Amino acid sequence: MKQKRYLVTALVFLSAGILFMLWDMFFSHPEPGVNPYAYDMKAIRSADTLLAKYREVQQIKPVLTSIHGLAVDRSDRIYIAGDGGVELYNREGKRESAFRIGGSARCIHVDKDGLIYLGMEDHLEIYNHQGIRVNQWKSCAPEAIITSIAVTTDDIYIADAGNKIVYRYDHSGKLIRKIGEKDPRDSVPGFVVPSPWFDLATDPGGALWVVNPGRHLLEKFSREGAILGSWGKATMAVDGFCGCCNPSHFALLSDGSFVTSEKAIERVKIYSPKGEFRFLVATPESFTEGTRGLDLAVDSRDRILVLDPERNQVRIFVPKQ
Repeated sequence: MKQKRYLVTALVFLSAGILFMLWDMFFSHPEPGVNPYAYDMKAIRSADTLLAKYREVQQIKPVLTSIHGLAVDRSDRIYIAGDGGVELYNREGKRESAFRIGGSARCIHVDKDGLIYLGMEDHLEIYNHQGIRVNQWKSCAPEAIITSIAVTTDDIYIADAGNKIVYRYDHSGKLIRKIGEKDPRDSVPGFVVPSPWFDLATDPGGALWVVNPGRHLLEKFSREGAILGSWGKATMAVDGFCGCCNPSHFALLSDGSFVTSEKAIERVKIYSPKGEFRFLVATPESFTEGTRGLDLAVDSRDRILVLDPERNQVRIFVPKQ
């Protein structure tokens, strides 16, 4: 008797499932050519306009026609790196100098002494302020893709998107440690880097921050490679990150707040030092759809500089009055 009841119950659920499938097949289909699961990207790109608390005040148009990296030194001079060269502008945006390089620089960092560090695909090159190369390191590793550099008094950190790892070197070029290697024994999940967008920076306290782009996180590390914390979440909403690898770039304001940029939904945002969303600097409507590589820098006045490869500009934003 009990088996009969189970059989009847199963037939009821089976019939209900078949009826739902028939209804979905014949009555609930959208118009031809419409994907019912597609996100309305147009609506998403225009939904956050009122959250923008910054305004654009200046654009710098470099001579270089393919730009990838942006940096600001202690005197607020602006450095733009790209295919074949580096250009230097003063704090007012007037071009001061330029020098040629043998290749393409994916990223750039300028240290407190004015030395210019360039990520040249798989190795590091160092130039002085006159544009003379003073050092060239060997390749970090087979298949290395250098995407970010940070320099402190004692250390040089290099992000390698090709091998999904961060290297800590001393200033002589000696490798001290690999940071972020997957290690289940120490609960280190490793970096997920689906494409070559893998950024890092150090905060005023000397801690290392690294984007884990496939996990939509910013992760904090000690010099020894221990994870000290993280923040971020995956969502299409404005307070989080989405896509295969976001945020693509970040920088730090003087109060420790984070400035982030994204691709797919092109926008620049500010988060508190604890990772709480504050507001937008620039909305998706500020950029050409499909723009990638919005590198960021912050000067001593907390102006936010955004490298826009699609428009071939450096765009400067300040808070609205």
